[in-house]
Amino acid sequence: MLTRREFLKLCTTALATATLTDRLMPIMSQGFAAGKISKPPVIWLELGSCTGNSIALDNAVNPNLNQILTDMVDMRYNWLLNVVQGSEVVKVLQDTAEKEAGNFWLVVEGSVMTADNGRYNHIYMRDNQLVTGLTALQELAPKAKHIIAVGTCACFGGPSAAYPNPAGAKGVWEVIKQPVINVPGCPANPDWMTGIFSHLIMYGLPELDGYNRPKMFFGQTIHDLCQRRQQFEDGIFASFPGESGCLYKVGCKGPVTHADCPKRQWNHYVNWPVRAGAPCIGCVNPGFPDSSMPFYNHLPDLATPLGMLNIKKFGAAAAGLGAAAVGAHLITGVVGKRVGKHWLDGTNPNEPDPPENLEQLKQELDDLIRQQNALISESQALEQVRIKRRLPKTFRQKVVDFFRPGQKHRR
Repeated sequence: MLTRREFLKLCTTALATATLTDRLMPIMSQGFAAGKISKPPVIWLELGSCTGNSIALDNAVNPNLNQILTDMVDMRYNWLLNVVQGSEVVKVLQDTAEKEAGNFWLVVEGSVMTADNGRYNHIYMRDNQLVTGLTALQELAPKAKHIIAVGTCACFGGPSAAYPNPAGAKGVWEVIKQPVINVPGCPANPDWMTGIFSHLIMYGLPELDGYNRPKMFFGQTIHDLCQRRQQFEDGIFASFPGESGCLYKVGCKGPVTHADCPKRQWNHYVNWPVRAGAPCIGCVNPGFPDSSMPFYNHLPDLATPLGMLNIKKFGAAAAGLGAAAVGAHLITGVVGKRVGKHWLDGTNPNEPDPPENLEQLKQELDDLIRQQNALISESQALEQVRIKRRLPKTFRQKVVDFFRPGQKHRR
């Protein structure tokens, strides 16, 4: 079996998607046959959702949906895939929850409608009574081995929770007490889902960030990985979507969005929004969509541990000093990797997102201080060189240079 390190490398390298099935599925099949690993029973609930994540999984390539259902997991309930309906399939769900308690996985798609005891979202009937998504989640979650929220709606409320949110839509982890693995996206990339399923089967829980997102897929910003990053560094910006150049000025949220879309890509690994000329709208972020709107306006003042940073003023100052490269690195290093954890105000009032743990915040602040000190030291060194070059030569130095021309050139 692959080591965990090899598995992570396979899932995170740019070319992994082309070989994931060829390498991973035979190894998993051998593990199943040898009894080293087992197919988990899965209950897939769809709550307040547009079914986008199920459709994304249906479009999975490596592995495809058939391989997922036959070679990876034992899907017991998914209303989109069920071969029967009504009381028969509800009985399958209940039997799985009772007989496989502590063993089955609960995958949740869609936000949890909490207003008026969840009556805005009913998902099946039991004993001639409508059962709300909220009730089903609260009943099943305590019995599940793993709870995986797929899609931004299930993770953080998503579009369903956008202002004014009359149905009280919330993310799964805001409603239940059990740990939740969040796999956001609108929809989530099928590789993110199958990658997490594979990791859970073979190695258990993956490493998660402060928002319970797997770091193997959400550990870097879009901006860090973007194919248009060099255009940002060179100051080449598009003035409208579809134009060549960095899309930051037309609303790209890549600097504050943590996901590997640039190398993961979509549509059988051939494209993704920015490559197609559309700015990233930050669909994996906890505040989406309110914190990303207006989609085609550039980011407002950015909240950093050092205070508010005004992009327009900073850019103008950087250009005036001829320090565009330094400015780009400052925005990227100081802001890009951290603004996602200090969310911006949206188009309407939002409640604060869950805070990071103290150790992670301390580490990030230490990193920020080191970067700031390094930048200050480099600036001071450059300033000293500039001053030294401008000092007028003394008469003695001119005489020395006249008689030692070789040394002058070496200097």
